[in-house]
Amino acid sequence: MQLITFLGFTGLVAVIAYLSTKNTDETSSDGYFLGGRSLTAGVIAGSLLLTNLSTEQIVGLNGQAFTEGILVMAWESLAAIAMVVTAVFLLPRYLKGGLTTVPQFLGRRYDTFTKTLTSGLFLSGYVVVLLPIVLYSGAVAFSAMFNLPEVMGISRVQSIWVGVWGIGIIGSIYAVFGGLKAVAVSDTINAIGLLIGGIMIPIFGLSYVGDGSIVAGFSEIMASNLEKFNSIGDSAASVPFATIFTGMMLVQVFYWGTNQAIIQRALAAKDLKEGQKGLILASFIKILGPLILVIPGIIAFHIFGDTLAKADEAYPRLVAQVLPASLVGFFAAVLFGAILSSFNSALNSSVTLFGIDIYKEHFNKEASEKQVVKAGKIFGVILAIAAMFIAPLIDNAPAGLFGYLQEVNGCYSIPILTIIVVGYLTKKVPAVAAKIALGSGVILYSISQFILKPHFVTKALAKAEAAGITGDELRYVETGAYPHFLHVMAILFLMNVVIMLVIGQVKPRQTDFEAKYTRQVDITPWKYVNQVGILVCVIVVAIYIMFSPLMMG
Repeated sequence: MQLITFLGFTGLVAVIAYLSTKNTDETSSDGYFLGGRSLTAGVIAGSLLLTNLSTEQIVGLNGQAFTEGILVMAWESLAAIAMVVTAVFLLPRYLKGGLTTVPQFLGRRYDTFTKTLTSGLFLSGYVVVLLPIVLYSGAVAFSAMFNLPEVMGISRVQSIWVGVWGIGIIGSIYAVFGGLKAVAVSDTINAIGLLIGGIMIPIFGLSYVGDGSIVAGFSEIMASNLEKFNSIGDSAASVPFATIFTGMMLVQVFYWGTNQAIIQRALAAKDLKEGQKGLILASFIKILGPLILVIPGIIAFHIFGDTLAKADEAYPRLVAQVLPASLVGFFAAVLFGAILSSFNSALNSSVTLFGIDIYKEHFNKEASEKQVVKAGKIFGVILAIAAMFIAPLIDNAPAGLFGYLQEVNGCYSIPILTIIVVGYLTKKVPAVAAKIALGSGVILYSISQFILKPHFVTKALAKAEAAGITGDELRYVETGAYPHFLHVMAILFLMNVVIMLVIGQVKPRQTDFEAKYTRQVDITPWKYVNQVGILVCVIVVAIYIMFSPLMMG
């Protein structure tokens, strides 16, 4: 019965996606890469959310909540503010320029090499980090949640390979052969299913704790684990409170405002109003994100305590414990949809970046739109196969994949955000400044996090152990030995902005940059975007105050 439910829901999504896209001309760049610039607010919001939500978040963030509590909601709540910034500041500029990719703007603002370099950074991040981690975490979740090794009579490692290639092949079919609209439509349907399925887990979990009463279950968890409901992280937390005002917001604005895999949905809006409404709608839903991505981890801590071998087992174990057997097939289908969404969205964006910014620019300047799409599809297949081979190798990676993913992404996220922000806010900064900022950003961050940090941490821990320091105190020694990676991101961002501005003063462009309006879509803004955006920000601040030590007593 569970298998029938799973296959039925997954098949229904595929059929609806096919019927919704069969009339879209996907031999053209706009048709394949941007769904014919026809996406409406609901589709944009659904696709944004499901592109973002996958097992590295559902499993990883709940694993961090299992260990640290509600303070990790910063990754979700502050995303809502970043979406508002994108809707108000970035999206009008993107649509005015008729962009298909973010690097296209960089090509116009700086030069072709800057555009190519940025596309290369995006693609390297997708193939080495994002795509493999999505595949791996999805395979691990299914293996643990549904006991695939026992069911299929194979080893755990073999089940991960099976999961990775199963998810990868199906996701590739959506992304490479269906184009953006197929991805977006399937995302929207799966987003509804994921919201329903995701909210079911804390409901059943609280009911399980409260012997059938959700209210009693919540009261018991609050009374027994009050320390888990403190939104203010200390210096040893994965998200210290101070980072909210430094690198955290930079990471969020990069992810929601400039990351091709995400912003491509808004670039495909039929007009600016629909794009802004889609982003704002997604921001409201994002505020509810902790219900799916944080609260289950705290419930799992209450039920299982310290009995789990790894914190990342918290969510799969909770689902297996509290979800009625009759709903397992449905939940498996929506979880599978979430995994597919993150994979096929990143893959579709990779196809777009390669086809528009690399193949058309450097391999065949006279290529027709049909040839560009074909080249992008071939590259997508190669990229998918590479990611499927890399993904199982992550099995020996350190625990806490979500935090690991965020830290590694800093290699390219902050340098790219730097040159985009400076590019839009100045007119005289030249292309050489962007190249220097990209190079210094990638190199200095890599040296900081992968050479200097391990050195200082190892040295501090050795000194602490020699002094007889053990237990939780070692955590404070480790985190105090080197600045948090989010602080490092903020320092490098400011440093590179200053470098670019100085170069702009010493060696300015010969002519001021002027953005041109291509008139591909109507850019009349939604008249309530500012008011509703402010409301979103106020709600986020109110949530932090509500769960602060001051209010919690």
